[in-house]
Amino acid sequence: MAFLQDSPQLSHPYRSDRLLLALLDRALPAERRAALDADLDALGDYAQMAWQRACTTTRRKPVLTQWDAWGQRVDRIELTPAWTEGAAITTRHAVLAAGHMDSEHARLEEFARVYLYHLASEFYTCPLAMTDGAATAIKASGNRELTERALSHFLSRDASNFWLSGQWMTENTGGSDVGNTETVARQDTGGQWRLHGRKWFSSAVVGEAALALARPQGAPAGAAALALFYVETMDGARRKPELIIDRLKDKLGTQELPTAEIHLDGLPAWPLGELAHGVRQVAPMLNVTRTWNAICAIASMARAISLARDFAIRRQAFGRPLIEHPLHAQTLADMQAEFEGAFALAFELAQLLGRVEHGVAAPHEAALLRLLTPLAKLWTGKLAVTICSEALECFGGAGYIEDTGLPQLLRDAQVYAIWEGTTNVLSLDSLRALAGDSFAALRIATQSWLDGNDDMHAASAIRQTLDAAARWLDQHATTREMLEAGARGLAFTLARCAAAALLARQASWSNRQADPRPSAALHRFVGHGLDRLVSPDAANTALLLG
Repeated sequence: MAFLQDSPQLSHPYRSDRLLLALLDRALPAERRAALDADLDALGDYAQMAWQRACTTTRRKPVLTQWDAWGQRVDRIELTPAWTEGAAITTRHAVLAAGHMDSEHARLEEFARVYLYHLASEFYTCPLAMTDGAATAIKASGNRELTERALSHFLSRDASNFWLSGQWMTENTGGSDVGNTETVARQDTGGQWRLHGRKWFSSAVVGEAALALARPQGAPAGAAALALFYVETMDGARRKPELIIDRLKDKLGTQELPTAEIHLDGLPAWPLGELAHGVRQVAPMLNVTRTWNAICAIASMARAISLARDFAIRRQAFGRPLIEHPLHAQTLADMQAEFEGAFALAFELAQLLGRVEHGVAAPHEAALLRLLTPLAKLWTGKLAVTICSEALECFGGAGYIEDTGLPQLLRDAQVYAIWEGTTNVLSLDSLRALAGDSFAALRIATQSWLDGNDDMHAASAIRQTLDAAARWLDQHATTREMLEAGARGLAFTLARCAAAALLARQASWSNRQADPRPSAALHRFVGHGLDRLVSPDAANTALLLG
């Protein structure tokens, strides 16, 4: 009984990530690339430390203390170490502030940081995404007072001045359908707006601010009458008494993240703009938060594959390392090819967001952003669950043992398909984007990404699959029920086509650097198939649900 299995070791998440290194070398001017390196190297160091710490502690959940020893309501939340370090790491390495610099490369530089920091942060990146979205929405509103009041905190490089913002949209009545929002905004005698109601799911409740949907008193029913309000949660070092934390959520994953049910009992609030169309004002946030979701999803995939590959080298079975067994090697290579496609799509979305925000996008790219945002988010969210599940199998029984730290990868991955719109909600968003000129924009982009690649098989497969998608849209154009029923298959198909074309672009660049691995990923990814179109059978569906 002397045998002890070596645990998997985490390679340096920056220095060992050939995809990220190649992307930055290809996409960034040399001077910006050099300036970014120190922050990314430090975030990789932090990620290695955090993985070791997570493997030696059982502390996973925040603790809510609602009353102090003398009966006073305090609603104090004790956080995990990574969360207490969050403000310092974020501000020191410009994890959030980088995305709002005056450069078309700002978003790429921001999301390179996010990609490395995400898992080490224990989902502190969730409130960072909400804060980024809030800053974007406030900018878009043109509200000068709130811009001056909040943005210097949200984008601060000083931890003592840094604020997190929450997003309070979800109520008992549901998530995506906010039309039945019951939170009411009333003006007091001094003209101050105050919010009254209950929010069922409040991420970043430990933040200093939030954006919340509410119905101004006297406004009619329906989503169009909702307004978007900015609130602050703290009165000095104490939480404002008008914000009451009922309980923390007990979730499947993201357990370190303090998500709460809250009551608002007259919390002071300021409207971002007009006292209506609050859902429309949320829209600028969604491009941002859904991009965060996609980047964080690929970060989870990268971690799962890195650990599985390391373990395959260390683990001996039947006389040789796992990585020398053909079927195990095949499984790891399949995971890697899918991940490389997802990586290419998620980071193209990040770069596209930056180009559109800074007014340097090509004429078709605004429409392309409208389509790629839901596509990238929904596909990477589902793929993260698949990859993390497959990775756990690569460890055998050890993948199911809690204190290895591995099961948390799968539990946490499930959130990507739920937050910021489920797969079905985003598939319908994709349909709305396709009602405009987004499909034509995707065709233009795909052709540009394929230019210069000599893999004729891959190029032909991508073009043929896009042609099939166009025929599918034409076939069902007059039947809304059929469009909706098949929307998920269409979305996966378009996402895979875009990812394959982006892999082709990277392969062309890498071939010139004498690196054939991206070409291998392209070949395998296309071999997995691009077409996920389905022909809905309403009668069959009705029978199965009857």
